[in-house]
Amino acid sequence: LQHYFIQSNLSMLRMLLGILGVVILTIQAQENEPFKLPTLNGNAFFADPFASSESIGSTWGLSSASKDGSSKFDGQWAIESSSVNPSDLGLVVKDKAKHHAISAKVNKKVDFAELHDAQKQFVVQYEIKYQDNMECGGSYLKLVAESDEAFSPDTFNDKSLYSIMFGPDKCGLDSKIHFIINYKNAVNGKVEEKHAKTSSNFKEIFTDGKSHLITLVLDYDNSFEIFVDQNSVNSGSLMSDMSPAINPPAEIDDPSDEKPSDWDDKEKIPDPMATKPDDWDEDAPKFIEDTEATMPEDWLENEEDIVPDPEAVKPEEWDDEMDGEWEAPMVENPKCEAGNCGPWTPPQIPNPEYKGKWAPPLIDNPNYSGIWAPRKIENPDFFEDPTPFASLLPITAVGIEMWTMTKDIMFDNIILTDSKTVADDWASESWSKKALLEKLSSPSEGYVNQFLTFAGENPVVWVLLAGAVLLPVIIYILCCRGGSTGESAADLAAEAKKTDKVTPDDDKVEEEKEGENEEEDMPDLEDVNKEGEEVAEEEEEGEEEVKEDEEEEEEKEAPKEEKVEEQAPVKRRTRKAD
Repeated sequence: LQHYFIQSNLSMLRMLLGILGVVILTIQAQENEPFKLPTLNGNAFFADPFASSESIGSTWGLSSASKDGSSKFDGQWAIESSSVNPSDLGLVVKDKAKHHAISAKVNKKVDFAELHDAQKQFVVQYEIKYQDNMECGGSYLKLVAESDEAFSPDTFNDKSLYSIMFGPDKCGLDSKIHFIINYKNAVNGKVEEKHAKTSSNFKEIFTDGKSHLITLVLDYDNSFEIFVDQNSVNSGSLMSDMSPAINPPAEIDDPSDEKPSDWDDKEKIPDPMATKPDDWDEDAPKFIEDTEATMPEDWLENEEDIVPDPEAVKPEEWDDEMDGEWEAPMVENPKCEAGNCGPWTPPQIPNPEYKGKWAPPLIDNPNYSGIWAPRKIENPDFFEDPTPFASLLPITAVGIEMWTMTKDIMFDNIILTDSKTVADDWASESWSKKALLEKLSSPSEGYVNQFLTFAGENPVVWVLLAGAVLLPVIIYILCCRGGSTGESAADLAAEAKKTDKVTPDDDKVEEEKEGENEEEDMPDLEDVNKEGEEVAEEEEEGEEEVKEDEEEEEEKEAPKEEKVEEQAPVKRRTRKAD
């Protein structure tokens, strides 16, 4: 059984090594797997995996407009390959400290009213990778709103009206994920920006050099949720979590109302009856010298803080006539390391007589009128939109308009769809594989971390490992640890050997030994008689010989005894205890 258990452990070890080998080979195979474009499994208003190096000029168009009428959008764009697969292309910002603008028309207009009626979602998702640490700049998408004029990438600029702006932005220590909507007031027709509350737990995306998946999900019930790498970082409602609120207040401050001239909003005033006390000295200093202080015994008043270097030596080539009198360089006086050199002055202590500038105490203002606020009037622009999702401006294009101090920012796999399931499927065939390869190919990832990463993505590996570990243990418990007492024969024998404990087998052995002894002690009757006659004859012959030699033996007896004493002692035979 022990041999079988050892063989089971060896088999388990071989199985573990085999699984690890398979995982490593699988990781290498995935790294060398030919690149495949993601498959679109559902409806999409726009989906671009940047399959071609000719995307700029075909799908995407550069802007020739100017920013604020002065600065041109002269930042360069390029289609470049990913660091983990040369065939995986993306849109890359190439310049820093410049303005960039590029855009593409959607395949189908996004009509939020239709999505609401069909009870569908709106999802915008894309990958972003900061190949250099992000310093300052944006990396967000602007989903361009429909307008009276047909959209043209050539005229796209910072003033182009967008329906939704979404994506990361960072400058210094301030970082955020923008989610801004341009909402049109149903009464006055004015368009106003509405900002979502701040997201959290995403700041590492700017510095780790990996591809990250940025997702916004807007639902027809007015809820929204933002994901980074498929982890939620923000959620809320268009009705309650946008600032300023989508629905304006029913009442507003009356702009024509003014505070009365006699309105006194000071709750406290100086006591006009108070006078400064006679003993109040406003000129008394705040600190004075401590008159009880004495100069420390180790204080060196005659030592300078800076002295000539005693170890300095005049250079041999120094010529006093040509170079002047040589002086050693000045160094800090080693005796003054504790700051105990030079003239000593007593330390400063708080002046107990100091009171500062006198001011009268404050008292309640008898003329206090309270805090003034303008009166409220009905809001002429008030309206209540129960379905702001349906009222969002239709989308006709996807644009990237940004300024950045960081170059080589890569955008990839941009998709606009009406289902998060479609977006997730798209990501599973693009970002998920890319993110895994980036992590596995990272220089900091050893074989152990690579194995853990792969096992995290493929839980079946843990199942195989658990089976490889538990199977020999189960066999050992069933076979080697069986029995009612739970103790093996080898354990009982070992215990008996150490403690002389009687075991069931000991009783049987004792009975067998006693039976053998009884048989040896009871010989046959005829053999006994013969042996008795022989013994009697030998005794008679022996007596005669003894008599003849008695005299000679008596003479030699003494020397023999001395010789026997000189011999080595005879070992005494003892019987071992059973």
